[in-house]
Amino acid sequence: MKNKLFGDRKALEAYHDYERRIYVRHLEVGSYLVIVLMPAGVVLDYFVYPRQLPFFFALRLAAAFLGGCVWLALQTKLREKVHRYLSLVLALMPAFFICWMIYASDGVASTYYAGLNLILLSVALVMRWSADLSIAASVLVILMYLAACSLHGVTILEAQRDVLVNNLYFLTLTAIIVAVSGWIHHTLRIREFTLNFELDLSRRELENTNLKLASQNAALEKANREIKETEIQLVQAEKMSSLGRFSAGLMHDILNPLNYSRTGLFVLRKKTRWLPPEMQAESNDIINDIEDGLKRVDNIVSDLRTFTHPGDQAPEEMALADLFNLSLRFVSSELKAKNISLQLNLAPAQKVWAGRNHIILVLVNLLENAIDGLGEKQFTDGSGPQIEITGRYEGDRSRLIFRDNGAGITPKNLPKIFDPFFTTKEIGKGTGLGLSICFGIVRGYGGTITAASQPGQFCELTLDLPATAEAAAKTVPEHAEPLRL
Repeated sequence: MKNKLFGDRKALEAYHDYERRIYVRHLEVGSYLVIVLMPAGVVLDYFVYPRQLPFFFALRLAAAFLGGCVWLALQTKLREKVHRYLSLVLALMPAFFICWMIYASDGVASTYYAGLNLILLSVALVMRWSADLSIAASVLVILMYLAACSLHGVTILEAQRDVLVNNLYFLTLTAIIVAVSGWIHHTLRIREFTLNFELDLSRRELENTNLKLASQNAALEKANREIKETEIQLVQAEKMSSLGRFSAGLMHDILNPLNYSRTGLFVLRKKTRWLPPEMQAESNDIINDIEDGLKRVDNIVSDLRTFTHPGDQAPEEMALADLFNLSLRFVSSELKAKNISLQLNLAPAQKVWAGRNHIILVLVNLLENAIDGLGEKQFTDGSGPQIEITGRYEGDRSRLIFRDNGAGITPKNLPKIFDPFFTTKEIGKGTGLGLSICFGIVRGYGGTITAASQPGQFCELTLDLPATAEAAAKTVPEHAEPLRL
């Protein structure tokens, strides 16, 4: 496992950093133990070696002081390079002072050799060394113990040899336990690091895969959206083409008689100059009325041509009042037939920046939807069907709010009304393309269209469009083009 892991240089560097943090953390704990437990041992000195209490207490304070120095060194950048050596020094410092106390007391017979066992065990439990450091520390502690015993009595009495063998035996067993424990803990740390490292790599790979999937999903959604928009355009283009072919024949049949009528009126007006003056005034009024009627018919035909052949138009600045006057001609008969009251409250000289014929198409669609919604409601409270259109400027944006008091839209359907082919109308009465087309047109000119409704109370559609070319340049979304019909 280790060889496989450390074949990667980055993995090796990561493990060294991981092990350094473990050493430093355990070293800090070891420093606290030396600082606290070494002076606390003065209680044992009081009962075992009361005569040497001041000297032993001074040794213990010296060990605690050096332990504090190690802790201070760990707070500097020095720990990055010498943390392994500091851990060995921290373990050997209390062992050195305990061996000093063994030398200054009873030598081989001193019971303080047990403190060396405690130090070796603390190495295993606190320091979590590797096997090599554990063996090195154990050997050095045993050597210091032998040196202390030898210096206390140059020749060790035969009666003390069995005590020395006993003490060395237990110190050696403790050293073996410490070495094995260090090896086990070191192996576990490697295994833990390996698992965490591989888990982290897998998590990163998963995150990268998720990012790729998210990117692919976004591309797929974009493609689906473009396909739907293309379908909408094809369906709408076919509808408009059929309507255009029908209206072309109709307009031809209407315009020819109109031209004959205009010619006849021109001749008639010339002939009236020979009438008596009292008859000229009356005949001129009649002729003017006929000309006005012909102009109205001509305007209706022109509007029909505009509606059925919108074509591609560059955006321009247009007065909303003029656009509404033209759009209302297409729905005026329905408004009258259903007795719908319409209130138009635009801001003074309110304008939008868009394609003229496209916006007319949007306005007619929104009016038709409002009329349909009003037709689905029974007005039993004395009120009547009403459409209120409010316009205002918001900075460089031109906002239009269409509000009717019709049947409204249910909450579950409200998020879907701009989806292609979504409709709540009966089969044959709607294709579900009107609002979707409006959404595409408005978005293409850098605008937005949103809906709010309360079933049975009202439906409100808010149209937000740029009022100037500068505003349009700031808001046209990426990958959005004006819907071409």
